[in-house]
Amino acid sequence: MCYNQPLEILKYRVRHDVDPCNLNPRETILKRILLPLLLTGVIAGMALLSACSDSTTVPATAADGRLVLHLTDAPGDYDEVNLTVIGVRIHKADADGENDGADEGGWMTVSDDTFSVDLLTLSGGNSVVLADTLLPAGEYTQVRLLLGEGCHLMVDGERHDLEVPSGEQSGLKLNHTFTLGGGAIYEVALDFDAHRSIVVTGNGGYKLKPVIEIIVVAVSGGLRGVAAPADARAMAWAVMDGDSSLAWADTLSGAFTFPLLHQGTYDVSLVPTAGDYGDTTITGVVVTAGDTTDMGTVEMPAGKPRD
Repeated sequence: MCYNQPLEILKYRVRHDVDPCNLNPRETILKRILLPLLLTGVIAGMALLSACSDSTTVPATAADGRLVLHLTDAPGDYDEVNLTVIGVRIHKADADGENDGADEGGWMTVSDDTFSVDLLTLSGGNSVVLADTLLPAGEYTQVRLLLGEGCHLMVDGERHDLEVPSGEQSGLKLNHTFTLGGGAIYEVALDFDAHRSIVVTGNGGYKLKPVIEIIVVAVSGGLRGVAAPADARAMAWAVMDGDSSLAWADTLSGAFTFPLLHQGTYDVSLVPTAGDYGDTTITGVVVTAGDTTDMGTVEMPAGKPRD
C-alpha cells in the first residue's frame, strides 16, 4: 500500500537510467536494454515491457480495463482522523458472475487490503492508493469503502473512538456511474472532507457521516502506427515530459500499439534492432483521452548500419 504520495497522472511509465528523450547513441540503448534480454533468451519478456509499469499491470486483453482509486482529503480541525480501511468493493451494472467474478448482486471486491491512514496527512495533493486493478469492461454504478474497527480521532492529544455506521457491514456507499472501456484506464480520487464528515453527538461522542467528492483524475487514450520496414524489428518509444513507454513493433507487419497513454503531446521514436536502418523521431503526436491516435506508417531510413 502506497501512503501519502502525490497524485500521479502517468502510472504505467517505463523508467530508465538513460535519457528517454535522447535515444542516441543507439549503442547505449542496445547494450542496456536489448542485448541483455537477447542473451538471456527472454524474448517474451521484451513484449511485456510494452505493457508493464513500475506500479501495476496493464490490461491483458481488450475485454479488460484498469481502475485506479485514490483517497485524498481536505484539511480538518482535528489532530488526527484515523480510519481503518479493510476493503473496497465496486458494483457492475451488467454483471455476469460466471464470467466477471461478480456476486449475484453485481458486486466485486477490488481490494481486501487492511491498513490505517490519518486522513489529515492526505491533503495538499497527497493521496493513498485504495485499489489499482483490472476489471471487465462495462458500466459501473457504485463504490463502497469498507471500514473496520479502530477508527478514531485525536483531539487535543486525547483519543476518541469514531462511530462508523454500517462501515464494516455494507461500507460507505458512493454513487458514481462510469463506463470502463476495454484497454482503458479510469482513475478517480475519493476526496474525503474530514471536517464536514465528523459529527459531535449529544453525549460527546463522534460519529462519521462522510462527505466525499469523487473526482475523475484521468482517462486514457491510445496510440498506434506501423514501423516500416517490419524486418527492422523496431522498438517504439512514446515520450512525454521525460517519461517514456515502450512498445515493440510486430515482426511481420511492423504494427505497434500503445493502448494506455494519458492525454498529452508525445515524441515517438523508432529504433531499429535489425538490418541497416536508422532511427526516426516524430514530434508533437497528440493523444486525446478516450481516443486512439493513428500515426499511419512511419519509415525508418535505410543505409545507416547499426553500431
